[in-house]
Amino acid sequence: MHIVQTKWVLLFELLYLLLTIAVCVRVIWDTRSVSKTLAYLMLVIFVPVLGMAFYFSFGINYRKRKIYNKKLEIDRHFLKEFEGRRNENKQKILALRRSSILDNRKLIQLLSSQSAESSMVLPNSEIKLLNNGENLFPLMFDEIRKAQKHIHIEFYIYEDDAIGNQLKALLIQKASEGVEVRFIYDDFGSRSIRRTIVKELKSAGIQAFPFHKIRLIHLANRMNYRNHRKIVIVDGRTAFVGGINVSDKYINQPTSKRFWRDTHLMVKGYTALALQRVFLSDWNFCSNENIPVNTNYFPFKDMEGPESLYAQIVSSGPDSDLPNILYSVVQSINLAKQEVLLATPYYIPDTSLQEALVIASLSGIDVKLLVPKKGDSKVVNTATQSFFEDLLRAGVKIYLYEKGFVHSKVFVVDGQLASVGTANLDMRSFDLNFEVSALIYDEEIAKQVRNAFYDDLKDSSQIIYEQWQQRPKIRQVAEKVVRLVSPFM
Repeated sequence: MHIVQTKWVLLFELLYLLLTIAVCVRVIWDTRSVSKTLAYLMLVIFVPVLGMAFYFSFGINYRKRKIYNKKLEIDRHFLKEFEGRRNENKQKILALRRSSILDNRKLIQLLSSQSAESSMVLPNSEIKLLNNGENLFPLMFDEIRKAQKHIHIEFYIYEDDAIGNQLKALLIQKASEGVEVRFIYDDFGSRSIRRTIVKELKSAGIQAFPFHKIRLIHLANRMNYRNHRKIVIVDGRTAFVGGINVSDKYINQPTSKRFWRDTHLMVKGYTALALQRVFLSDWNFCSNENIPVNTNYFPFKDMEGPESLYAQIVSSGPDSDLPNILYSVVQSINLAKQEVLLATPYYIPDTSLQEALVIASLSGIDVKLLVPKKGDSKVVNTATQSFFEDLLRAGVKIYLYEKGFVHSKVFVVDGQLASVGTANLDMRSFDLNFEVSALIYDEEIAKQVRNAFYDDLKDSSQIIYEQWQQRPKIRQVAEKVVRLVSPFM
């Protein structure tokens, strides 16, 4: 009996060894980031069974997986619809003698390449910077009231609160007027409205779908791959994009418990069509519809006003072949000549981003990074601070926002190029989340974003390198430990 039991134990150990080897091979084959690869290998090898379960729940690279194949096909389909105007527009843009265009030609070429699958630089009649929810929502509601054909809305967080119900009532009103309303919400970020606002919208004839419905069997990976986009398109002519979600906490009032600093954009012009492409690709994926590309949703010929403001929409996520937003940030830093300003609520960078900032600073570029003094997670806050040492040593100036919580995801380069979007400067946004950003090639808009950044610095404290080195040893150890698991955050 003892011999039989020993044989079964040896057989089990052999099978587990073979399984471990197979999973390790898959980790090495499937994971792009070296740091993530090493982290997952350590988990699989040193944490029996649970390490494998964690990898299969959170670590699989869905950028290449079948679950998003349909969405990728749809993206290519939409891209073809723009080919007729693409080459003509490309030549027109590159012929412009603006420094904001000329100095960023390599960035434009990178993001408009076939591999990147992002839009070309497109002309617009108006681009408006909107700081904080109290400035966004009144204007956005006014534009929604003007809708005549369709309203497309996509948010990561939509709360069942005062502003959420105001928007709900407005959408129901527009639907009653015959306007098509389509609504995408993230099933994790907007879980509070599943049984309330979503049901009311559907009862009013509005089509509403979770981007990726969370079911128990797919709980982990569907929570892990979140639609973090915030997009509103009205009649294909006006669009909103940025960091602000639909929640009362984004609106600063005298009674607010915490000041919420955020940034959004309103765009009128052809860039709205690029955001329309992103939205309809998401819509066809989550609704199983196939909304056609036609003049109703892409009114090329009906754009109004002068086309003097240029912007480029960059989207990335498990639906894109490349981490386009990461590439856009790194290339922008590489092209900088004088100044790089970045604001983000979370800084857990890819190695390429961390090194780009270090190299830029050591090369004489004035690099400033703004993050919250107190984040919404102590662990994430510690992970963020674990990357400060190398930056400070290289001369990067790091500021901690003290007035409240800075949730803006913006950067400005040389006062010529500005970016406003949904992506944080962390590996989750670059690799896992569905994100979208707008790059604006205009000195006036860049100046506005730059001025807002420096206004925020007035409510911030700068970290002094010598003082930072004196922080308690226990804190330094905690940073190093948390940094080991930062690839999973």
